[in-house]
This record gives sequence, structure tokens and C-alpha cells, in this order.
Amino acid sequence: MSETEAKLRRSKFPPEIVIAAGCLIAVLTFGPRSAVGQFQLPILGEFGFGGDVFSFAMALQYLFWGLGQPFAGAMADKFGVHRVLMFGAIVYALGLAMMTWASTPLSFTLTAGVLLGLGISACSFNLVLGAFSKLLPPHRRSMAFGLGTAAGSFGQFLFSPFAGGMIASVGWQTTTFVFALIILCCIPLALALANRNVDETTTVGAAPKQNFREALGEAFAHRSYVLLVIGFFTCGFQLAFVTVHFQKYIVEAGLPAHVGYWAFALVGVFNIVGSLSSGWLGDKVPKRYILAFIYFSRALVTFAFIMLPVTPWSAFAFGVLTGLLWLSTVPPTSGLIGLMFGTRHFSMLYGFAFLNHQLGGFIGLLLAGWLRESTGSYEVVWWLSIGLGVFSALVNLPIVEKPVARMAAAPASA
Repeated sequence: MSETEAKLRRSKFPPEIVIAAGCLIAVLTFGPRSAVGQFQLPILGEFGFGGDVFSFAMALQYLFWGLGQPFAGAMADKFGVHRVLMFGAIVYALGLAMMTWASTPLSFTLTAGVLLGLGISACSFNLVLGAFSKLLPPHRRSMAFGLGTAAGSFGQFLFSPFAGGMIASVGWQTTTFVFALIILCCIPLALALANRNVDETTTVGAAPKQNFREALGEAFAHRSYVLLVIGFFTCGFQLAFVTVHFQKYIVEAGLPAHVGYWAFALVGVFNIVGSLSSGWLGDKVPKRYILAFIYFSRALVTFAFIMLPVTPWSAFAFGVLTGLLWLSTVPPTSGLIGLMFGTRHFSMLYGFAFLNHQLGGFIGLLLAGWLRESTGSYEVVWWLSIGLGVFSALVNLPIVEKPVARMAAAPASA
């Protein structure tokens, strides 16, 4: 590290500590919520809900996660990522604890849906990526985005079988309390993501300052940002549907429950490979091509899965291939936003992109719950997932990968 870089580095900790702490937070926050599919059948059995009630609550969780993300990002940009993460961890843990007493559809929807969604929005790996964009030097960001995303997937791998085993041995309520305590461990880890509040005008290569309204206006007037945001809708639709309903789909196909949660664990394992590869390729290959390849490949994998008989091996193969493509959209999407607009309002701008991602998840879960109850099948949702994958592959191709004029006028990228 050069003397200038060391002087201007905003973190109190070396990059290795920042990355390690951020990755641990991603593991601990993404793991419990990715295991939500394990809880569906036990909760339905105990409270007597219909699957549509559970699906609606999860849809609201995705929606409020998305709605809260731009505000959490704006607060993180203004007051520091670590403060927002600490607050989010408390709300997230509180929502998990209260969910165990939510015995009516309304109370379950308010806790598992609204409260958990808001908590996750302020305590998720998306904010970790925002911290990486601000605290790390430019040449380390793309790979750090991949590491942070992969860490979330490792949490998915750990917590999917862990949740299944815990629920079988001690019940879903105790498992939920354990998860709440785990989430609180993020509070001390967040201290490593505190910054020194260095004035950006003193930073070499910094672009002129903007307020958040100017940043939003610039972003939504930028054709490539709009295309990127539109394409991210599909990612949310596909991930939410698989996260919440895949394991139920496996059981309804006549396979044991453990096939579903081990197949979903494989998604987490292989997304580590996919996310790291995507982050590494982001510095070498145009990011729009990476995104187009991912979305089109998802469509092909889903098509093959629904056309073949559902067996343990087809479920495991789906887990492996889907895992390679799971969150690998995040590093190129994050990288494009940073490239276009710099890092000052990164958390907020990524938050608005993620809002559309969560709207996709919200709509996907609403449709999945309603269509499953009304038709007895998930077939229509699988086909919608395929069509949206092809659509987003095409939408990402026209993206122009260069800084906006304000950024290009600066001596170097922020």
C-alpha cells in the first residue's frame, strides 16, 4: 500500500480485517433467512395456516426488505454502515424471537413479514458490500464483492442442514431463538466496518459532491442504470421462489424432506464458486456479458429441471447448477453501479436496484402461493422464471460500462 493510499484509507482496520468481518456478518445474517424453507411445514402444522398465508408473509418480508434497503443505504452513506448494521441486527433478532408466538395469520405476517423484512434490510450483505466499496481501495473491490456474496452463500450452506437438524431435534421455536442469538453476534463485528469519515473532497480522484436527490436523479436518468435495475427484478423473482418453495416442491414430488434441504445446501456451496468466479471475472470480462450469461443459464437449468422426472439426483443437480448462478449476479451488478457513479452514494443506489430485486421476489412469492393453492401446481411459476431469465439476459446486453460524465471529468475514479 502506498503512503497516500494509507493516509486516505477510511477504515481503522487493514483491508483483510474489513473483509473478514464483513464476510462473517454476511454468513450470520444471510444464513438464517435463507433457511426459511425449512420452517414452512412445521409452522403450517402447528398453527394451522394455509400455505398461502406463509407465502404472503414471506412475500411481505421480501417487499419490506426491499423497501427498507434504499433508506438503510442512505443512512449508511450518511452515518456509517456499522451503526445501521447494529440497529438492523437488533430488529432482525427481535423479529425472529417474536415470530415464535405469532399464532394468528395477522401476527405471523407482521413479525415474519414486516418486522423481519425491515430488520434484514438494515442488516444484510448488501450493506456489507456498501462498506467494502467505501473502505477498500479500488483494485480490491470487485474480488471483495465476490467474497462477501460467497460468504452469504456459505451461510446458506451451513444453516440449511443446521436448521433442518435443529428443527427435527428441538423444534422450530427453539431453533428460531438460537438464530436470534446468532444474529446479535453481528453487533461487535460491525465495529470493524466503521469508517474515519474522511472528506471525499480530499480524496485523490474524487468526483464533485452530490446530495442524495441529485444522485438519484442522475441514476434514474441514466439508461444503463435503468436497464440494470430492470434486469435485477428477475433475480429476485427466481431466488425468492426457489428459497421459499423449492423444498416444499420436492416433498410434494414424493421425495424425503432431507433431499430438499441438502439440495438447497448445495445451492449455497456452489454459489461460493459462482460468486468468487463472477467477482474475479468482473475485472477481466465486460460485466454485462457476465449478467446476460447468468440469466440465460438460469433459464436453461430451470427448463431442464422441470422437463426431467424429479429424483434425488435431479434435485441435487439442480442445486449444484443453480448454486453456480445463484448470487453471482451481485458482484457485476455492484461493480457496474460503482463504476458508473462512484462510491459516495453507492449504498443508496444499490439499495434502489435491490428494491426492484425484492419487488421481483414479492411478486414471485405472491404468484407461487396463489397459483399453488388454486391450481395445485407450481408449473406456471417455473415457466415464468424461465421467460424472465431470457428477458433479463437480453436487457443487460445494451448496458454501457463507463462512468457518467461527472465521474469521467474527475482525475480518477472515486
